[in-house]
Amino acid sequence: MASIEHWIAGKLAPGQSGRRADVFNPALGQVSGRVALANAGEVAQAVAAAQAAFPAWADTPPLRRARVMFRFLELLNRYRDDLARMITAEHGKVFTDAQGEVTRGLEIVEFACGIPQLLKGDYTDQVSTGIDNWTMRQPLGVVAGITPFNFPVMVPMWMFPVALAAGNCFILKPSPLDPTPSIRMAELLKEAGLPDGVFSVVQGDKEAVDALIEHPDVKAISFVGSTAIAQKIYETGAKHGKRVQALGGAKNHMVVMPDADMDQAIDALIGSAFGSAGERCMAISVGILVGEAADKIMDKLAERTQALKVKNGTELDAEMGPIVTPAAHQRITGYIAQGETEGAKLLVDGRKFQGAAAGAGCDSGFWLGGTLFDNVRPDMKIYQEEIFGPVLGCMRVKDLKEAVDVINAHEYGNGVSCFTRDGNVAREFGRRVQVGMVGINVPIPVPMAWHGFGGWKKSLFGDMHAYGEEGVRFYTKQKSIMQRWPESISKGAEFVMPTSK
Repeated sequence: MASIEHWIAGKLAPGQSGRRADVFNPALGQVSGRVALANAGEVAQAVAAAQAAFPAWADTPPLRRARVMFRFLELLNRYRDDLARMITAEHGKVFTDAQGEVTRGLEIVEFACGIPQLLKGDYTDQVSTGIDNWTMRQPLGVVAGITPFNFPVMVPMWMFPVALAAGNCFILKPSPLDPTPSIRMAELLKEAGLPDGVFSVVQGDKEAVDALIEHPDVKAISFVGSTAIAQKIYETGAKHGKRVQALGGAKNHMVVMPDADMDQAIDALIGSAFGSAGERCMAISVGILVGEAADKIMDKLAERTQALKVKNGTELDAEMGPIVTPAAHQRITGYIAQGETEGAKLLVDGRKFQGAAAGAGCDSGFWLGGTLFDNVRPDMKIYQEEIFGPVLGCMRVKDLKEAVDVINAHEYGNGVSCFTRDGNVAREFGRRVQVGMVGINVPIPVPMAWHGFGGWKKSLFGDMHAYGEEGVRFYTKQKSIMQRWPESISKGAEFVMPTSK
C-alpha cells in the first residue's frame, strides 16, 4: 500500500503528525494508499524552507526562471500519460479525460514560459522636467495554493507555474483524496532545476489549510473548491492581511435555442454533463430548452444518457468513470431522491447502474450512472444547489429573455453556454448574461491559458481571475519609481503638491 508524504526543502518529508487518511481507487472501492495529514508544525517547516529560498529565487533573472519552466514543460510532455494514469487511479475519471486535464495544465506552463515579457513594466520619459517615471512588478514572497480533488494536476497548474515564474515560492496543499500527482510534479520541478524550497507540497486537511491561512509569512492564498469554504477562506485570509483568490461553486446552464443544431446540442449536453462524472466546476448541470427545442431534444437526450459507456476509466472506450468517494456517491444519490420528491420528472435514474457492468473487479466501486431530469423548476433544491455529480436537469422556457432572466437570478455565475445559429441571439446573450465565462456553441468555455479563468457572483471571491495576465498581477506587486538627478533639481524647498512642470 502506497504511503504518500509531504515534499519540503526539495525532498520527501515523512508525515510527523501521526494522522493519515485513506486514498481509494474509486473504480474498485479499495484503499490504495495512506496520505499524511500535516499539522501546523509541518506547515511551518515548509514555510521556513520557502522563506529561506525566496531571496535568491526572487533575484534570479526572469529569463533563467523561464528556462526552468521550459525544462519542466519538456518533462511534463514526456510523462504526461504517467500523470494521467495517477489521476485515473485516484480520482476515477477516464484516462482520455485525465490526459486532457494534463494538457490544459501544460498550457499554463507554456504561458508561464513567457514571464520575461509578462513582467515588463511601463516607462515614461520626462513626466516632468528632468524626471522619469517607470513601474516594475516584483514577487510577493511565499504564496500557497489549496486545490480540489477533481483536477489534481490542472488546477495546481493554474497557480504554481505563474507564481514560480514570477519569482515567488509556492506551497501546494492538494486534496487528500488524490494526492499522488502532487508529489510527482514536485519531483519533475526538481529535475527541471528548481532550487530546493521554492516549491513544497504539504498534504493535509483543514488543519493544514488553517495553518497556511494564519501563517504570517504566507502572503497570498489561491483556493478552488466549494462556495462555502471559498467565502470563509477569503474572509479569514483578508483578516490576516493576505491577498486571496478563492474560486467557489457553480450551477452552469446551457441554453438551447429552437434554431440550434439539435444533434450538436445533444452531444454538448451529454459530454459536458457527464464527463468526469459531472465532478467539474464547469460541468453543465442545467439544460434550458427554449420553445420547441424541448420537444426536439428530450427523447434523444434520454436515449443517450441511458447509453453512456460507464466503465473503469482505464478502458479506452469509457465515457464516464466512478464517483470519487462513498460520501460523494451518497450526497449525489440524495439529491436524486430530493428531485423526485420535489416533482421533477426522472427520465433516467443513475442509481440503477450496477458496478459489475463497469468491468472485472468493479463490484465494490463507487458507481453511478448518468441521471436525467425533465421539468425542473427554479424553486427546486436540485436546481438551486451544486450537485457535483452526473445529474442533468432540464427546464423549459418560452424565449431567450426568460432563459437569461432565470440564469441571472441564480446565485452562481461561473460558466454558461448558448447553442444557436442566430448571430443576434448570440450577441445579446453574451452581453446580457451575468456570468463570468460564456460559450456560444461551446459547452465548456474554459478560457485558454493567456485569458484567465473565473466566474461572477458567488463563484469567485477576490478581484482577480486565475492564470493569464490577471494571474501575473495576483502573484506580483507593482512598484512605481520616479527619478531625477541633482543637475535638474532647482534650489530651494518646495512646499506645494508636485505637479508636472
